[in-house]
Amino acid sequence: MKKPFNFWKYLLMLVIPFLTVACISGISILVYSSISNSSEGKPGVIFAVVLITIIMLTFGFSFCDFIRRKISVENPVEEILKATQRIASGDFSVKLISTHSLEKYNSFDVIKDNINVMANELRKSEMVNTDFISNVSHEIKTPLAIIQNYIFLLQDDLDNDTKKKYINTVMDATKRLSALVTNMLKLNKLENQQLNLEIDNVSLHDMLAEAVINFEELIESKNISVNCELDEVNIKSSHSYLEIVWNNLLSNAIKFTGIGGEIKVSLCKSGDLAIVKIKDNGVGISPETGKHIFEKFYQGDTSHSAEGNGLGLPLVKKVIDLLGGEISVKSELGKGSEFQITLKEN
Repeated sequence: MKKPFNFWKYLLMLVIPFLTVACISGISILVYSSISNSSEGKPGVIFAVVLITIIMLTFGFSFCDFIRRKISVENPVEEILKATQRIASGDFSVKLISTHSLEKYNSFDVIKDNINVMANELRKSEMVNTDFISNVSHEIKTPLAIIQNYIFLLQDDLDNDTKKKYINTVMDATKRLSALVTNMLKLNKLENQQLNLEIDNVSLHDMLAEAVINFEELIESKNISVNCELDEVNIKSSHSYLEIVWNNLLSNAIKFTGIGGEIKVSLCKSGDLAIVKIKDNGVGISPETGKHIFEKFYQGDTSHSAEGNGLGLPLVKKVIDLLGGEISVKSELGKGSEFQITLKEN
């Protein structure tokens, strides 16, 4: 928070030292005048009285300044130091109270607000890290348990069909584990901007058509009809980044669409914007789930948890943000979902 500039406050800080000196000098002169008339001109007496007056006045003003500094400087500094020590030791529940209203904020109030914001962000980060470790552990534990169990079963004398079935199960588990690790690495690199953002001339219509064809076998296995309405749109963007977006959105659309369902992919141009919509008539998303779909490891529909790891949509959101685009979703339980991606031409 930016500290409000208070002209009168700074003017007062400049005037106070001057007034202090003027006050001590003025009183000293008055004492000198009074003593010189009543002490019969004895210099020693006059000097002693004036000196004592100056010392007492100086002590009085110094004591007042000490009290002021104790209240307005040392106490806040001590409070801030204690708060930073607690944060350094891992206690992020720190909450400092500003001593002034917003229009009368001083530097210490601004520092307190900044420490409160820092402690809150660190607390959020700690919670995210804890959840992340918990989720990663769970996601890795499941396929590993499957691999371990089925490898143990494969040691028995089995017929060829059973052995083949067990081997396929182990392969599926290893693929899931591999996909989890790959997505985690991609997301980490995206969040730390370690992946090169190479801007190319991208034919969106060709790219979307190719992405749909790549899922042809899976689409046919569920007898899903795909309707593509793709205008010719060319933009400057990252081909490799956009592949992450289309692959994840199409994969989700197919996964959550039932047998005999329908998926619609459309692309059109609006001014200098390219608008892509991927719509399905699958299970849909509840309003509560819709609030969390871009969070890492969140899976609203647990019945499909074996087919994913909750990192696809966070990857998509991160990519769209890095490309300067926007993503939104409309959905209703039992009626399907529609994801809209808006990208700039240049």
